[in-house]
Amino acid sequence: MAFYETLKLEKGMYSAPGKSFTQTLEELDSSENYRGTPLEGLDAYQRQLKRFQIHVSGPGSDPVEKFFQTSDSAALFPEYVTRAVRQGMEQADVLPNVVATVTNITGMDYRTLTSEPSDEDKALKPVAEGAAIPQTTVTTKDHLVHLHKRGRMLVASYEALRFQKLDLFTVTLRQIGAYIARAQLNDAIDVLVNGDEDSGSATNIGTAGDEVDYTGLVSLWGGLAPYQLNTMMASTATMQQILALSEMCDAQAGLNFQGTGKMVTPLGATLLHVPSLTAKGVIGLDKTCALEMVQAGGVTTDYDKLIDRQLERAAISTIAGFAKIFDGAVKTLCYQEQE
Repeated sequence: MAFYETLKLEKGMYSAPGKSFTQTLEELDSSENYRGTPLEGLDAYQRQLKRFQIHVSGPGSDPVEKFFQTSDSAALFPEYVTRAVRQGMEQADVLPNVVATVTNITGMDYRTLTSEPSDEDKALKPVAEGAAIPQTTVTTKDHLVHLHKRGRMLVASYEALRFQKLDLFTVTLRQIGAYIARAQLNDAIDVLVNGDEDSGSATNIGTAGDEVDYTGLVSLWGGLAPYQLNTMMASTATMQQILALSEMCDAQAGLNFQGTGKMVTPLGATLLHVPSLTAKGVIGLDKTCALEMVQAGGVTTDYDKLIDRQLERAAISTIAGFAKIFDGAVKTLCYQEQE
């Protein structure tokens, strides 16, 4: 009998400080021990699914009740929920195109760094022999990054779901993840446009509320210098204006959109469609240095209720916030928030 088949699973494995359930399992049953075996490529959690012959996806997926055959297999259920929600977040997540860096913290108090060099400092002029090298001062911001808790309450009885296939249930959980991802994107946009407690609002180029044209896009590109315009975000209405521009009829841009579904502007920036954005205009930024994402852990699932009470009501949530890194790395074009 392989070692992974003898592990005792319990809900206390979810409460290890700073560790996920899978990380705790990996410490007890390292994947390194399975190199060169048929189980290579599976992590510790996936080996436990194999142990209890639980199939969570595909035409042969098992019903939800398969998780609750024993107390050990029931302990795997919260991790299944967490992974399904995380998959939904990743599928709907456009934050990697917006966020320069992600900082993981273990508490709720976090101050980010700030550096505000002058134009003369940025020029990096020649330094005479024996002269002091100019300094760039990096300090922590005065205010804490404001963190938001986003999530959904999963309300369902075991009796209502026990015969439902896990593959179908996964679809529902992924949608919860998609909701969370969209809410986090709205938080990120709010900080980019309106600033946080230590930074101001983004500079607006052009007259607020005007239609976006190609000349305006060029002005946005020039106004963002010395930063690069590599990401633009717009609402559905503004996206329609941009896609209707004659410059967007370029053959290469059309082939890229038809072949990959990714929209690239004539200026080379990635164009992101944000349906939840109701404001007119465009948000342009340099994604390499505009925004920091701060998160306190990953997806959190209320494991006690999922294991002991077999669903009923369980909270699925994340805690994250955003902070501007360099104010000048984001600007808006003809931007006007609708009331």
